[in-house]
Amino acid sequence: MGKIRLDKFLADMGLGTRSEVKKEIHKGQVRVNGIPEKSPEYKLDIQKDLVEINGRQISYAQQEYYMLNKPAGVVSATEDKRDTTVLDLIQEKQRKDLFPVGRLDKDTEGLLLITNDGSLAHQLLSPKKHVKKTYFVRVEKPVSPEDVKMLEDGLDIGEEKKTLPAEISHLSPGKTSLCLTIKEGKFHQIKRMFQAVDNKVLYLKRLSMGSLMLDENLAPGEYRPLTEEEIERLKEHAGKQKSSNI
Repeated sequence: MGKIRLDKFLADMGLGTRSEVKKEIHKGQVRVNGIPEKSPEYKLDIQKDLVEINGRQISYAQQEYYMLNKPAGVVSATEDKRDTTVLDLIQEKQRKDLFPVGRLDKDTEGLLLITNDGSLAHQLLSPKKHVKKTYFVRVEKPVSPEDVKMLEDGLDIGEEKKTLPAEISHLSPGKTSLCLTIKEGKFHQIKRMFQAVDNKVLYLKRLSMGSLMLDENLAPGEYRPLTEEEIERLKEHAGKQKSSNI
């Protein structure tokens, strides 16, 4: 990306709406390379120009990627009048156009990717890609061998088609907790899958999505930027996923 209008630059970085940042520019609150710039139309070279607003230096971030350990009680939305949203938790964001990739139910915890990379989000969420997502699940009643077979074979949860085969691992000795990997993202899917085998989900936490695994050092509500390696692996993984007729 070469040059960009000054007002768009500031708006993209979350400093306000276009009209709000124009007011700051007109008031002389914005400096470019140390010189007050009062023209919103000024063309910035984002590779070279140094921008300050009210003494604060602003650098351009075209795309941002955050890993959030979503806590229970927070909604997977960009804004909500009643509840705290996952974006409310990201305090260091520069972009105003961030969004959660997919959604976790309000009472579900765990890995949630926050970004403004629409192309990557589309690849990760496309039903044709079948990107794997792994969850830790605790249920009300012991999971029987018959239940395991039904979950692994695919079952009817009231949709037009059965669920795709799931993968089950780490079944606890008491058979009430396990790791479940699915390749879809239907509404309340895991809860409905266990309802279909006459059971109830008591606790649900997402551990991974594609190649991205939840950082064990993140407490609920904490987040961190993705590393360059994580971003590249995630893009590579999402791009390689193929359509399946399973």
